[in-house]
Amino acid sequence: MALLPILTAPDPRLKKKSLPVEKVDDEIKQLMKDMLETMYDAPGIGLAAAQVGVLKRVLVIDITKDEENEAAPLCMANPEIIWASDEKTVYEEGCLSVPEQFAEVKRPEKVKVRFIDQENEIREIEVDGLLATCVQHEMDHLEGVLFVDHLSTVKRGMMLRKAKKSKKLSM
Repeated sequence: MALLPILTAPDPRLKKKSLPVEKVDDEIKQLMKDMLETMYDAPGIGLAAAQVGVLKRVLVIDITKDEENEAAPLCMANPEIIWASDEKTVYEEGCLSVPEQFAEVKRPEKVKVRFIDQENEIREIEVDGLLATCVQHEMDHLEGVLFVDHLSTVKRGMMLRKAKKSKKLSM
C-alpha cells in the first residue's frame, strides 16, 4: 500500500468530473486500498479518487475508525444516489482538500446509493446521518464540486483564500 498525495484547493484537477470505472479489477482494488491508507493517515473519514489526482468514480469512507472502534471501510465505484429524502439535515463539514476550513452544509438526511463494491458486486444501501452526509460530500468530488461550493460566494472566497494561505505557510 502507498500513501497518495492529497490535492488541495485551488488545484484545477479538483474541479474536473471523474470518469466511470468499467469494473473493479486489481488496479481499482489497489487504488481503494491506497486511498484508505491515505485517508486514515490524513486523518479523514472520506476520500474521493479525484482528491488524489485520479479522475475515476471511486471513493472510500470510514466514519467508525478511532481508538475505540474497528475500521469499517466502505469502498464504492460508480456510486449513484437513487433516492434522497425530502428531509434535510445540517452538518459541519470539512475536507482534506480544503484544509482547516469548516462550514455548515445542508443536504438530504437520508440517501439510497447504488455502487460497485471492492468485490465487483453491485450493492445498494440506505444511509442516514453522518454517513449520508459523507457519501454525498465524497460524491460531490466526483462531479468536481467542493463542499465550499454549497456556500455563499463571499464565504466560499474567504475559506478558499484561508486554505491557500495555510498551504503556502506549510510549504
